Amino acid sequence: MMKLLNIDTSNQPLSVSITDGIEVLAEFNSGMRINHSITLMKKVEELLAFCNLTMKDIEGICVAKGPGSYTGLRIGVTAAKTLAYTLNIPLYSVSSLQVMAATTRMHDFLMIPVIDARRDHVFTGTYRFKGTHLDTITEDRYISIDALNQELMAQHLPYLFIGVDAEKLKDKLKGPTFYTLPKSSEMRRIINKEYPENAFTFEPAYLRMSEAERNWIKAQD
Repeated sequence: MMKLLNIDTSNQPLSVSITDGIEVLAEFNSGMRINHSITLMKKVEELLAFCNLTMKDIEGICVAKGPGSYTGLRIGVTAAKTLAYTLNIPLYSVSSLQVMAATTRMHDFLMIPVIDARRDHVFTGTYRFKGTHLDTITEDRYISIDALNQELMAQHLPYLFIGVDAEKLKDKLKGPTFYTLPKSSEMRRIINKEYPENAFTFEPAYLRMSEAERNWIKAQD
């Protein structure tokens, strides 16, 4: 048993939860367009109070590492690293796309979580449940929507696009879509507690350069 604080600010939805082993003690989920930097720690404090806990009772931090929004990822990862260092507890990370797949828990389809990366590209991976175990079929990547559509249609297996952005992009995605908010409490099922992150050196998995980085490289040419 381990009391975990789980954080996902990787995209528009915000999810924060406190879990103890397999038990979900409390969770907040929102798909609203809210400022994560203002809301995140308020929700952490509210959940702790609801559970009659303090931060000193938390034994580990788990954060969605990306891919996703550059700003959102920085907020969540920075908060998680700071708390892990301050409390001297382990820091864990999981794929933001894997959290979406774990939340959806479809067994009859390949699950294709998508996050809008703009310019007709997405962040995506391919996941499938085998019993209660979630397998990664294709690692998370940055890919054009056209290339993703062609690849999926060529493999002749049933698949389902999932996530908030799947619904937003449904006119471009060639296949069924399913709106779902990622639930950070699902992290308790998919983290590997044998491999904690280094709270000093851990960085989000952006999968592509930020606009600022691209502009800086162009300026050097």
